[in-house]
Amino acid sequence: MHPTWQYALGDCRDLLLLMEVKLAGDSRPYMPIDQRIMRAFETSLNDVKVLLIGQDPYPTENVAIGLSFAVDLEVSETLPRSLQNILKEVNDDLGSKVKTGGDLTKWADQGVMLLNRHLTVPIGDASGHDDLGWSRFTDKVVSALAAHHGDKLVAILWGKQAAEVEPLLGSAQVIKSAHPSPLSAARGFFGSKPFSKTNEALKKVGRKPVKWDS
Repeated sequence: MHPTWQYALGDCRDLLLLMEVKLAGDSRPYMPIDQRIMRAFETSLNDVKVLLIGQDPYPTENVAIGLSFAVDLEVSETLPRSLQNILKEVNDDLGSKVKTGGDLTKWADQGVMLLNRHLTVPIGDASGHDDLGWSRFTDKVVSALAAHHGDKLVAILWGKQAAEVEPLLGSAQVIKSAHPSPLSAARGFFGSKPFSKTNEALKKVGRKPVKWDS
């Protein structure tokens, strides 16, 4: 964690310790690897300008990298369907493709916080850590961001789980739609233009737009 996050989330230490104990006592392997669980917190709290909420890490071994929806550059097999749909919408919305494929690190480098509601998942068991306590922790994260940035924060909420944090966002600018999963993408995600809308919202408050195709 960047020091700014350590300070802002100081009251979460006991909760994080409890979850660490639970993870250690669970015999099931999980993703992402320990060194990447807190990867979304490497960027300073001060530099975050967009919050993009996901649900769980991908439950496939060696795919999740600690950033919501993103995969490792070395993933050579077919990308997860949700990610395929996100990349399609970038192209349809902006008329250009993401140059790094499924590795969305360039987004994080520009101040897009790619945060899952739950930061770990057992391999092969989607939602298997939903009762671990992660949502309590990520609620604190969202509240800290909203308090710090106010209307200069843009939050992208895709699907029901992401929408649960909306009451915590205060005056942040919110962009909502259906989730990009294959089950719901055609029911409101495709054509929602979240990337151009986010950039318009950022420019409105004097913040630099994101190069989504980088």
